[in-house]
Amino acid sequence: MKGRTVQTVAVNGVLALAALLTVAPLLWMVAASLMRSGEASSFPPPLLPSEPTLDHYRALITQGGIVRQFANSLGLAIAATLLSTTFNTLAGYAFAKLHFTGRDKLFSLLLGALVIPAQVAMLPLFLMLKSMGLVNSYAGVLVPSLAGIFGIFLVRQYARGIPDELIEAARMDGAGEFRIFFSVVLPLLTPVLATLAVFAFLGSWNDFMWPLIVLTDGELHTLPVALASLSREHVQDSELMMAGAVITVLPVLALFLVLQRYYLQGLTMGGVKQ
Repeated sequence: MKGRTVQTVAVNGVLALAALLTVAPLLWMVAASLMRSGEASSFPPPLLPSEPTLDHYRALITQGGIVRQFANSLGLAIAATLLSTTFNTLAGYAFAKLHFTGRDKLFSLLLGALVIPAQVAMLPLFLMLKSMGLVNSYAGVLVPSLAGIFGIFLVRQYARGIPDELIEAARMDGAGEFRIFFSVVLPLLTPVLATLAVFAFLGSWNDFMWPLIVLTDGELHTLPVALASLSREHVQDSELMMAGAVITVLPVLALFLVLQRYYLQGLTMGGVKQ
C-alpha cells in the first residue's frame, strides 16, 4: 500500500512538473507584457515586472489599430467554425451511415489526399479565386475552411458508433433523412462537434499564410498578419510584442477551457469507434 502511494505521488509530481514547464512560457509572456519598455530584454530577464503597467495594451489599442484586426479575425474564425462544422458533419455522417455508389472508394481517395501538403494547393486555389473575383475578400479567405478531410474523418469515425437500429426506427416512423440527421443524429454528435469547432476556430484564428496571400488591403488584415507587420516596425519592443501575443492567445485559450470536456471526449471516442 505504501509503495503504491509513493508511486502515485511520484507520478503526480512528474505530471505537475511537466504542466509547469508547459505553462511557464505563457505565464512569462503575460508578465513581460506588463513590464516597462526594455525591462524584458535585460539579462537575466526578470520573472515578474518591477512596476506593472498596461501602457503596451493601450498603445496597441490606440495606435496599432489592433481592435480592427481583432474584429476581423474573430468574425472570420466564427464564420469558418460554423461553415466547417456544418459541412464536415454532413459529409462525415454521409460517409458513415448513408449508402451510395463509390462511397468507400471516395473516402479512401480523400484519406490519400491527406499526404498532400496544403501549401501545394495554395497557388491553384489562388488562381481559381482570382478568376472568380474573390481575391482581397473575406469570402476568399473562407473557401479553404469550408471542409477538411480530417474533420470528415473524425465525424465519420464517431458517427459509425451510432446504432443503425436507431436510424432505421426513425425511418420506419416516416422521418426523412434531414429530419433523422437533425433530430436524432446531431444531438448524439455533440462531443465531436465541440472538437471540430475548436479545431476550426484555432485553424482560422492562427492562420497567417493564407490571409497574407489573399488579403491585400491592410484594413482587412487579420490579427496574425497585423502582428507580423507590427513586429517588423517594433523589432526591439519585446514587451509590446508580448502584449500582442497575449491578445492573440486569450480567445483561443478561453474557447478551449469552455469546450475542454467535449473536446477531449470527441477525440477519445472518435478514435476508438469502429
